[in-house]
Amino acid sequence: MTWLNSHPLTFLVFAPTLIGFLIMALPHSLGRLSRMLGFMGALAVFVLSLAWLLGHGSTGATILVERAPWFTLVGLPVDYHLAVDGLNLWLVLLTTFLVPLTMLGTWNSLKDRIGTFAALFLLLETGMLGALMAQDLFFFYLFWEAMLIPMYFMIGVWGGDERRYAANKFFLYTLSGSLLWLVALLYLANKAGGFNPILMGQAATTLPFSVQCWLFISFAVAFAIKVPLFPLHTWLPDAHVQAPTAGSVILAGVLLKLGGYGFLRFAIPIFPAAAMHYAKPLALLSVIAIVYGALVAMVQRDIKKLVAYSSVSHMGFVMLGLASFTVIGTQGAMLQMLNHGISTGALFLLVGMVYDRAHTRMIADFGGVAVKMPVFTAFFLIVTLSSIGLPLTNGFVGEFWILNGAFLSGFGWGRLYASLATSGVLLGAVYMLWMFKRVFWGPENKDPDSGTHHLHSDLNAREVAVLLPLVVLILWMGIHPRTFVAVSEAPVVNLLREANAPPVRTFVLKPAVHQAPAAHEAGPEGHAAEPAAHEVHR
Repeated sequence: MTWLNSHPLTFLVFAPTLIGFLIMALPHSLGRLSRMLGFMGALAVFVLSLAWLLGHGSTGATILVERAPWFTLVGLPVDYHLAVDGLNLWLVLLTTFLVPLTMLGTWNSLKDRIGTFAALFLLLETGMLGALMAQDLFFFYLFWEAMLIPMYFMIGVWGGDERRYAANKFFLYTLSGSLLWLVALLYLANKAGGFNPILMGQAATTLPFSVQCWLFISFAVAFAIKVPLFPLHTWLPDAHVQAPTAGSVILAGVLLKLGGYGFLRFAIPIFPAAAMHYAKPLALLSVIAIVYGALVAMVQRDIKKLVAYSSVSHMGFVMLGLASFTVIGTQGAMLQMLNHGISTGALFLLVGMVYDRAHTRMIADFGGVAVKMPVFTAFFLIVTLSSIGLPLTNGFVGEFWILNGAFLSGFGWGRLYASLATSGVLLGAVYMLWMFKRVFWGPENKDPDSGTHHLHSDLNAREVAVLLPLVVLILWMGIHPRTFVAVSEAPVVNLLREANAPPVRTFVLKPAVHQAPAAHEAGPEGHAAEPAAHEVHR
């Protein structure tokens, strides 16, 4: 117990791997036992993460840290450095929360090699938690690459008909961006004498600005692929559609967030001047992603592919918030990452639940689902409203803060891009509500081979138990978002201060009618005093 208290982060990161190896050692005939062992292990990791992290999450200071020299790479020291602070606390908890919930929600989805899949899922959890907690950049890179392997096999072995194509595309996209990033990483580490982000940031300031820009682009491409940011997004719809339900949930819920987190944790702090220089292109690509993702989602016939393109649009909002370089925009981006993990993860779970019953995801195969599955319909409606940003749900707060931050930013493009991005909110309502109307309230498909014809039961107790916590979080984050952003406020303020972000716009309200001042209102020189202007700041 003393070891656990001294090394809680190490335990959280590597306990899933140990459980995964134990599961792999079990014979295939014990698939049910393997699944139960994996779920109980993931649940234990979540409970321990709450106990160790949440009670310390009231400030933006580092909550837990573990650091020791590890090894030397071509003369450069690499540290074993894990930490949890205001920037990654809720993303770590989101990961440990979604993994057991996803395993429970997809309990009966897989029929073959259940134990192997559960083991790979736990190995993926180690990769995600390690990437979120790693503070040494080479240590972070190792976890970043390690995540590829289990996800590749999860898609390539348990996916749909085009699973190999989707898995290869996912692997090649991510790996190509990572290799370019590795070259930049080694170059900068050689200048800094190590992989410590603080030292690397100091070394970057001594380089010519053009070199800083190229290094930032190398970092940005790797992270943008993971987000994914337009036009580097094309791997995502294929991966989502072909992946099993559990893979889609964790891909949308956590893996995409690591791209935005990489910008926030490493790219912007190490290259603040270059990040400011490229704020406009990043914002422009973000707006394109918002609108493009929504427009393409509108014409999808597969519900899962529709949700996949909605992810492109929603993650575009995250990048727009980061590119605004305002506190409210950045805080909105961090909240939106959590929102997307909860809401889109719930959507993929719901799509998987109906697919397990109907064996189809085509919108045209449904109709009248609300009559046959009223409880399922209620949950789907709540999550849909969250996805389109209805007030009092989590989606509204994140998008509103991001648009507010972009509009008030000190950049000249802020108001235009914010105005264009608002169309994504409207288009999101169009494609989500249109899909919901056709599937749940449209005329029932009478074809005996249709999806609706195969729906004979509503949600069971296990499925309701999976969805209830997600609905509670959707409402909690919408009604009291400060619970989830208070811890990140101080780190975000410090980050933007060090990046020398431009001041936000200030609006001055002046009286519409100017009346002659009374005698007692004259200034000290006998002149009429000017009416005081009331400044409204962000």
